[in-house]
Amino acid sequence: MPLPASLPSPRTPNPMDAPPLRWGIIAPGGIAGAFAWAANTFTRQDLVACGSSSLERAQGFAARYGLPRAYGSYEQLLADEEVQAVYVASPHSHHFAQAKAALEAGKHVLVEKSFTTSAAQARELAGLAAAGGLTLMEAMWTRFLPRTDVVRQLLEVEALGSIEMLVADHGQSLLHIPRLVDPELAGGALLDLGVYPLSWAVFALGMPARVSSRGTLTAAGVDRQEAIALDGFAAHPGAQALLTATIGAKTATTAVLSGTAGRIELPGDFYTPGNVRLLAPDNTLIDEWVDHGPHGHEAMCHEIAHFAQLVADGRGESPLLPLSETAAIVGLMDQIRAQLGVKYPWE
Repeated sequence: MPLPASLPSPRTPNPMDAPPLRWGIIAPGGIAGAFAWAANTFTRQDLVACGSSSLERAQGFAARYGLPRAYGSYEQLLADEEVQAVYVASPHSHHFAQAKAALEAGKHVLVEKSFTTSAAQARELAGLAAAGGLTLMEAMWTRFLPRTDVVRQLLEVEALGSIEMLVADHGQSLLHIPRLVDPELAGGALLDLGVYPLSWAVFALGMPARVSSRGTLTAAGVDRQEAIALDGFAAHPGAQALLTATIGAKTATTAVLSGTAGRIELPGDFYTPGNVRLLAPDNTLIDEWVDHGPHGHEAMCHEIAHFAQLVADGRGESPLLPLSETAAIVGLMDQIRAQLGVKYPWE
């Protein structure tokens, strides 16, 4: 079919329309603060409690974001009968144990990316959620943004023709952050940054049959940077994806999806809210969808509202990011880490 003359409007629901859910927050750090701000400002969600290994830190977070209760342990938070759902915002190394404990306590669970440190852990959590009739989802907020649905609609009608190439990068200067260079906390570029281009490639092209990666490690043995090549996509047999991530420098952090009929460009940072550009093969700009919604981490409201709607509808997982896909992406990262020589202390 010919390249469309204009971009479609996103079908993303208004986050205010999602029914309220009573939330508890595990690990009140920086990303938890962004979550709380987005939930309080752009949704009708009810944040009722937070838990930390430090009561003082939990109390400070609760005061800052208007939560009525603060606990000095995660066990106390999970024992709170008013809490319906838990947002796990701890370092990657803690996701599995904390999400498992929350599911065993009968809570619905939204787990920050990267979901777990191994595909086996991801599959175990999915099994626990299914057995308990609970909703479980990875907090890969990019999947639920309006700009992502604009791209989704183009892919649904094969507007770009035969897909040939996907290129995406994510680089931030983060070597000064202790968590990101600590093997005990599953540090490194891949789980924190590389998961974004990797997840976006799977969103656009499906699962690859082959993955090949090269990279460099820090003195502590976590990945400082990596270059990843994917191919063997069943639905796009001629396509390749070239992805990079680094914690050593800020990069353009853009994504480009190119087909025989045209290409899509997502200006940086591609994983955040922003515009979508549609170009013809001769570089003519056909159309640009401009994002006028919440910006930056405020747009976490979309994943929050989506999760709350899943719970209200009695759905165990998201059709936009099924648990099987989350586990498969973690499995790709297992392969990449093995190729790079990154091994965590507990493995």
